[in-house]
Amino acid sequence: MVGALQSDWWDAFLRALLLRDANTIWVVFGVLSLGIASGTVGAFLVLRRRALTADAISHATLPGIAIAFMVMLAVGFSGKSLVGLLLGAYLAGLAAMVVLVLIRRTTHLQDDAAIGITLSVFFGVGICLLSFVQQLPTGNAAGLETFIFGKAATMLSADASLIGIASLFVVVVVALFFKELGALCFDEGWAAARGWPVLGLDFMLTGLVVLVTVLAIQSVGLVLAIALLIIPASTAMLWSQRLSVVVLLSALMGGFGAWLGAMISASIPRMPTGPVIVLVCAVLFFASLLFGRRGVLQRWISRAALARRVDRQHLLRACWEIMEQDGGSEVGLDRLLHWRSWSRRRVGVVLRRCVRGGLLERGDGGCIRFTESGRRRATQVVRNHRLWEAYLIHHADIAPTHVDRDADAIEHVLDADLIRSLESVLGTAAGAVPSSPHTIGGEGRA
Repeated sequence: MVGALQSDWWDAFLRALLLRDANTIWVVFGVLSLGIASGTVGAFLVLRRRALTADAISHATLPGIAIAFMVMLAVGFSGKSLVGLLLGAYLAGLAAMVVLVLIRRTTHLQDDAAIGITLSVFFGVGICLLSFVQQLPTGNAAGLETFIFGKAATMLSADASLIGIASLFVVVVVALFFKELGALCFDEGWAAARGWPVLGLDFMLTGLVVLVTVLAIQSVGLVLAIALLIIPASTAMLWSQRLSVVVLLSALMGGFGAWLGAMISASIPRMPTGPVIVLVCAVLFFASLLFGRRGVLQRWISRAALARRVDRQHLLRACWEIMEQDGGSEVGLDRLLHWRSWSRRRVGVVLRRCVRGGLLERGDGGCIRFTESGRRRATQVVRNHRLWEAYLIHHADIAPTHVDRDADAIEHVLDADLIRSLESVLGTAAGAVPSSPHTIGGEGRA
């Protein structure tokens, strides 16, 4: 039984994948175009920290849809015209943005309060108007409830073409004003200083967001429209920090999520397309959250690598300072344990890593000595540490007895340019190791 169901599902999936049904072609084309446009605009929306604004816009379109339906009936047209309904939704979205801007600029309310007021008022008005429409003679068959949850499976060629043309327009506008929109997101003050029309660019971006939101209503509904704007962009930011790469990845992930969601929906009977698209995008997000270049796993790996590097450098510096104080070329393990106040196990682990890395070697009696590369590395670490100590003492007025731990934390991240700057400020010869500004023997540092 299970095998038969799996076979039926696979056959249906292949049929959808190969676009054997005419309706599937238009659905895939429509949602793919929408996913690309949503991802493209959504990247700038997230960078502007206006994710919740899209939520307010999506809910605010409902009264526009209801009013457009009633107006079209009043003038003798069919109330089911997609163009008319989407136009009403677009105007309502723009009206919501005007109200939102007015609340922000004329009151002392925070953005979250302004968004909450706008969303609740417009959506409440929309629900009331929708209830009124459903009481009309033709209201029961209007099908306006599909705009709340979306119904991509019923998308016709005309609907898909409209979405495709509008999506192409959005992508072209973003490409033409890419530099200006980037400046608007990262440094609005700098863009204004350059003489760019910041307010006009903001309204243009808002108009594109409203347009994409209105287009998404047909596929995923106004409740889930925000997901196509936010999730692909958030996913892309887990892989890169470059704006061009983020926008491109966001568009690709939006398009791929929409395409795969449409395929899965087409292969499972009575499975709504919109929610499946959102779920596919959510899976991509959580996978990126774990495995992305800026994800949890990579961050854990980076932190673990940094911790290992810090421990290795601390051990090298301890060996260098002990040899400096004792005037020898080897360090005993007990002396090292006292110097760093580490556990024997921790010292053993770090010591083995240094030996495997060719920085230290074991001598007779278990004594530790530098290799040539290890000595060079230890000298560099000690020099960085003492240069930063000297800088804190002479230029930050920190007592010599308090600089050691501060330098412990900073010495591992000083780059070559900063070291040269410190040498210049302190008047230290390049490559020279300054003497310690404080007593270092028997400190028992952690």
